[in-house]
Amino acid sequence: MASKWSRPIEKLTRPAHFTKGRSEIYLPKFTVTFVRSPALPPTFAKFIVPLNLNKLDIRDYLFHAYNVRVTKVRSFITQSKVEVNEKGQKYRRRGKKTMTVEMTEPFIWPEEPENFEIFDKETQEAAAKYNERASRHLNLNKFQLQLDAPAREHRKTLKEQAKALLSGKEKWEPTWQALGGKRDAVVESLGSGRDHKR
Repeated sequence: MASKWSRPIEKLTRPAHFTKGRSEIYLPKFTVTFVRSPALPPTFAKFIVPLNLNKLDIRDYLFHAYNVRVTKVRSFITQSKVEVNEKGQKYRRRGKKTMTVEMTEPFIWPEEPENFEIFDKETQEAAAKYNERASRHLNLNKFQLQLDAPAREHRKTLKEQAKALLSGKEKWEPTWQALGGKRDAVVESLGSGRDHKR
């Protein structure tokens, strides 16, 4: 005779208070972010969710993942500001969807820590600054990167030659005259691979 303790685990847990969905997701491809919201009462919780997640999905997810009963769900989509790219075209980034759920049992957030040494906050802040600099560097166009790049050797010599010409220390002569007026010698000195003979 089977005892009452040999019943399956599913029968010991509380049954769902709603019609369950049929899609079984074991490794979700989305991220649900629980947001600390001190203005809301303890029976309310706020989440940042993907745009394609609906009210039934969040209720199903919270019940099956955390055994949290949800009675009401409110969802809001906040549009981002209109921005202008480098070509002058206006665009808008994807909106942000937040959901506020009302739960049957309250949830109270723990106190915020005062000592952040155990979380290695300094390293995380330094990494965030580095990532910001790196992303800013990647967003610059190639022309701006060339302007900001350090001067190469041939640029330095060109600068010195230009200063000498402007100050009058040297007199400018066209290259073809300096080589005796021979066009083929000029082409060879420039290193062109084409045949420029006429």
